[in-house]
Amino acid sequence: MRREAILGISAFYHDSAAALLVDGEIVAAAHEERFTRKKHDSSFPDNAVRYCLSEYGLKPSDLTAVAFYDKPLLKFERLLETYHIWAPRGVRSFIAAMSVWMKEKLFMRRTILEALKKIEGAPVRVPLLFPEHHLSHAASAFYPSPFEDAAILTVDGVGEWATTTIGKGSGNRIEILAEMHFPHSLGLLYSAFTYYCGFKINSGEYKLMGLAPYGRTGSGGAGRYKKLILENLISLKDDGSLFLAMDYFSFATGLRTVDDDKWTKLLGIPPRAPEAPLAQEYMDIALAIQEITEESMVRLARTARQMTGMRNLVMAGGVALNCVANERVALEGGFDRVWVQPAAGDAGGALGAALAALHIWLGAERNPRGPAAAPDAMHGAYLGPQYADLDTERMARKFGAVYREYKSFPELCKDTAALLDKANIVGWMQGRMEWGPRALGNRSILADPRNPEMQKKLNLSIKYRESFRPFAPAVLEEDADQYFELTSDRSPYMLFTAPIKEFRRKLSALKPDAALAERINAVRSDIPSVTHLDYSARIQTVSRDTNERFWQLINEFKELTGYGLLVNTSFNVRGEPIVMTPEDAYTCFMNTEMDYLVIGRLLFDKRNQPAWERPSTLDTYELD
Repeated sequence: MRREAILGISAFYHDSAAALLVDGEIVAAAHEERFTRKKHDSSFPDNAVRYCLSEYGLKPSDLTAVAFYDKPLLKFERLLETYHIWAPRGVRSFIAAMSVWMKEKLFMRRTILEALKKIEGAPVRVPLLFPEHHLSHAASAFYPSPFEDAAILTVDGVGEWATTTIGKGSGNRIEILAEMHFPHSLGLLYSAFTYYCGFKINSGEYKLMGLAPYGRTGSGGAGRYKKLILENLISLKDDGSLFLAMDYFSFATGLRTVDDDKWTKLLGIPPRAPEAPLAQEYMDIALAIQEITEESMVRLARTARQMTGMRNLVMAGGVALNCVANERVALEGGFDRVWVQPAAGDAGGALGAALAALHIWLGAERNPRGPAAAPDAMHGAYLGPQYADLDTERMARKFGAVYREYKSFPELCKDTAALLDKANIVGWMQGRMEWGPRALGNRSILADPRNPEMQKKLNLSIKYRESFRPFAPAVLEEDADQYFELTSDRSPYMLFTAPIKEFRRKLSALKPDAALAERINAVRSDIPSVTHLDYSARIQTVSRDTNERFWQLINEFKELTGYGLLVNTSFNVRGEPIVMTPEDAYTCFMNTEMDYLVIGRLLFDKRNQPAWERPSTLDTYELD
């Protein structure tokens, strides 16, 4: 019996990926970067496509359709019209863009068919579909959600023309009701400030979000910059839409994002050089643009509520990865429940394209979700490759690695919990790799949240990244409300923040203008390593039904310490994609100051490993 199999693809901007549906079920999805080890890899996802097909034993000729996540010709039209409007400005940028488009982007049908031919070993005839970019985002948010009906909000940099859309979903139908068009874009505005504060665009936006709480409130700090932004750079409307003052921006036709001279004159401070010390003014700017972004998102959500009359909201697009803004939307947007696609950025467009093909092109009904409280269709976002203990044993033989094999997984969890209790840092690799930018307990680095030294140690000795960046707690779902003031009963994808509850400690002796290091290292709660400057935390609730192994480990830590949560950060160093294979994990383990590594039922003690004679890979990764 032939199965309906649809392959979704995103490529050629950033975070290329592939996803596979079989008979309406999401069976596989992966980012190309995890295979190539190139962060935010934008190349055609050959490896991810091969993985998805092999996961279900399919050949390209078995596919019902292949869906690409946007319309290249429509995007090309926007490019040409934009340069025509601004001509003769942007000649250098135009020439650079045309070179890329003529080589790969304009001939997407040919590129896809040639890639499938290489896998099949013969030409493949399969329908190719090209849903619009924001329709792919909308489909990725609505169809896997727990809701039969929902308002849909998608916000990113830009697709073809749209930068923001409001729509509604019902059953297997999606209707787009309103759009905001390029060049006016909340995502591009946030990216402009990401650049101005010294971080990498399409990579460092989450750093800007993490830096914001260090900004000073009031007219002497962020308030001053917020006023300058709202009076000079943008016009923010009551419905959440905005208009950019394009005289200050150069991304439409230039090789840069903003006019540095005009911004310097306006803000009174030049762009921060990457890796330069963080002056307080940049922290204030980060807070200002974060607050403006949150306000725009809340207004957009309220507009979506008014336009659709729906009680539930789903979101996707790169801006939907801003978990602080998501929490504001959940609290103030006027909806009963909010659900966000865990791969909300461009990678998730691959899944959305496949889902749009299934439900819109084929007209397939959605699988029954049951009541609104039922889990979503994402399988916990555990959709990537997995490896058996035999694969890890082969890796160990290759490196001469020493390990202990456990016959009982509960015994492994008990011993690992004891190691964590003794201030050890543990690399933890289990089961299928996560889909999306967050490590959710299968490719994670874990630590004790009670240890006040752990944030500093993880940032400087493990991740090799900026000291101000916070860490997330992974907490037992059933215990979450003991520690955090949650807006819903679960947050499985680390896409919402929540205030710390009664575990806070007052910091009356800490001055508002204290040095950055002093503010970072101040102990704010009984779980200081996951408590940010504003007493918030980015929450992952862990369900036994979704990830039993991770739940077992956290539960063992609770049995030992009384605390049902752990520090959970992605298993990688700065600039490196999250590890995928046992070799990736062991290499990262040996190149950092991690104490132990657990892969499957095998435990590696750093003290017992042979001398690491391979060159460090740390220098091969670009700073993010």
